[in-house]
Amino acid sequence: MFLVTGATGHVGSEVVRHLRRLDVPVRAFSRKGLPRTDGALPVPGDLNDPASVASALDGVRGIFLLPGYQRLPETLARCADAGVERVVLLSSSSVPGGERSNAVTRYMLESEEAVEASGLPWTFIRPCAFAANALQWKDQLAAGDVIRAPFAHVRQATLDPYDIGAVAALALTSPGHEGKAYALSGPESLLPEERVEILGDVLGRKLTFVGQPDDEARAEMSAQMPAAYVEAFFRFYVDGTLDESNVLPTVEQLTGRPPRTFRTWATEHAAAFA
Repeated sequence: MFLVTGATGHVGSEVVRHLRRLDVPVRAFSRKGLPRTDGALPVPGDLNDPASVASALDGVRGIFLLPGYQRLPETLARCADAGVERVVLLSSSSVPGGERSNAVTRYMLESEEAVEASGLPWTFIRPCAFAANALQWKDQLAAGDVIRAPFAHVRQATLDPYDIGAVAALALTSPGHEGKAYALSGPESLLPEERVEILGDVLGRKLTFVGQPDDEARAEMSAQMPAAYVEAFFRFYVDGTLDESNVLPTVEQLTGRPPRTFRTWATEHAAAFA
């Protein structure tokens, strides 16, 4: 039995998908615990509540864990008490060499440190930016054919969450991944304008990309997230403290196939933009 937290999110849903393909039993942990059609057992719960997680641990061999939640050391102690044998933690590409003063990097680092301190066998997955971040453009596409987005000059080897799920399922179900931190990327380094062009081609629309000035982007982001996180992203992508442009071999080395392209992700998720 495997427990997947955040099982309805971009990454958690893909972890469930790959585990079910391996025909192993899965508990899909999410806030609502809605019914599923993939054979996974839905479990409602809150990652900020260790007792909530503990109630789903009976017979669980491995857990896929999201970072940044409250009382994580207590949750991990509950996992150890329940006999969980391994933890696969979703972390971030910002951790290696990252600055603890950066709010995003800090909660990732603290999550990794809590897992290491738990004494449980662990694997850290450190992906770069998700291809699924393009879903942020849905409302703009509903209104027209112009997409305004920040950090126009920043190249990213964006990663399909499908590949994160594949690596996580492998780390949960096979030996040899304990104590490893896997840096993951997609197969191509693209500017936002290039991703917009690919998405338009997939959707059969002539899309126009407009890079937002930094002050406009900061104001828009400040309406959506805490100021510390806005500052973190500006430090990553304006000050240049994070480089996610490098194409890494890890996905292919682990899974035996290349990571999926942004075009593949866009094609599979085209209906979400309708």
